[in-house]
Amino acid sequence: MKVGYFSVGVGPTTDPQWLRTAVTTAERLGFATVWAPEHVVLVEQYTSKYPYTSGEFPGRANAAIADPFAVLAYVAACTSRIRLGTGICIVPEHNPMVLAKTVASVDRLSGGRLILGAGIGWLAEEFQALGIPFERRAQRTREYIEVMRKLWTEPSSSYRGEFVNFTNAFSHPKPARSNGVPVWFGGESAPALKRVAEYGDGWLGFKLSPDQAAAKIRRIEELLKAAGRKRSDLYLTVSPYTDPITPDDLKRYRDAGAEEVALLITRRTPTERDLVASLEQMARDFVEPAAKL
Repeated sequence: MKVGYFSVGVGPTTDPQWLRTAVTTAERLGFATVWAPEHVVLVEQYTSKYPYTSGEFPGRANAAIADPFAVLAYVAACTSRIRLGTGICIVPEHNPMVLAKTVASVDRLSGGRLILGAGIGWLAEEFQALGIPFERRAQRTREYIEVMRKLWTEPSSSYRGEFVNFTNAFSHPKPARSNGVPVWFGGESAPALKRVAEYGDGWLGFKLSPDQAAAKIRRIEELLKAAGRKRSDLYLTVSPYTDPITPDDLKRYRDAGAEEVALLITRRTPTERDLVASLEQMARDFVEPAAKL
């Protein structure tokens, strides 16, 4: 069992010194992954429902959320082992050819440590501000992932689809790995789990207790079988999000089928010293016990 750290590139860790301190400490303590979230813009007035609360986004509309790929490129330069993930990149808000180049570049700069944590988005008002249709964003996401995988792995690529059309395009550099960058989908709904099973390389499930994770993973396994895929085709990570857990819950997550648990620091860390102390406590409580499972 492994433990990841969620998240960086928000709040104080948009400062380069704070960010360097956070990720070098996480790597020193044995965290397996570090995750950077994405929102291009937030808005003060919205009717969209945030899926992990009663509907309200937990941060302020003017909260600092840096671009995750810029953050992870910086993290790559500060570290050498810890894996780097977007948690979660809102894929349909991007041009897929530009996103493919950005992802491949960060992956190569990190020595093949990048995970594209991907989602379809929840904030319709953000899509509206960007001039991108909110409707059919799931279909757009699937097509964009197909396009990116072609650009990552083929010498020259062509594509004909509903949203993307191009002929004989060259996209270099390629990712560090010949099979491209792994795509882990976020989301816990029935359509999200189907995405994971049909064309994902992994899953990052949020706000799940061990029992809830077990039920979702059983469903993923059923969908994998229906899609003709194997359980070994996926890497499954879950996060309790802001809900408290105990070290004993690690075994329950493992028995549910999860390979990794991604944890947030929920206490205030007004100084870098406080941040380091919180990470060290988290390592004692969770990283070290997880390594023994």
